Amino acid sequence: MNLSELKSFAQKEHQRLQKYYHLSDKKQLNLPITVKIMEELGELCNEVLASSGLQRKEKLAQMEKDNLAEEFADVILTTFNLAENMGVDIEQGLKKKMEKIEKRYV
Repeated sequence: MNLSELKSFAQKEHQRLQKYYHLSDKKQLNLPITVKIMEELGELCNEVLASSGLQRKEKLAQMEKDNLAEEFADVILTTFNLAENMGVDIEQGLKKKMEKIEKRYV
C-alpha cells in the first residue's frame, strides 16, 4: 500500500461521510472528524497499554489480542480523512516534516 491509495480511500470516505451527514459544506465535518481522531487515539492508547501488560486486569480480559495494528490504522485513516476534508496535501506535509526531522541530525 502507498500514500496514493490512502489518499484515494480518504477521498471516498470523505464523500461517504458528507452524504451520510447530509452536509453541503465540507467544513462542517472538520470538528466531528477531529473528535473521531481523538476517539481513535484513545483506543490506540488502550491497546498500547494492553500490549505492554499495563492495562487494568478487567480491561485486559475484554480486549482482543490482535487489535493493535487496526487501532494504528484507525488513527492513520481518520487523520488522512481530515486532511482530505481540509484540502491538505498530506504527502507534501509528510515530506516536509521528514526533511525537517532529518536536518536536526545533520
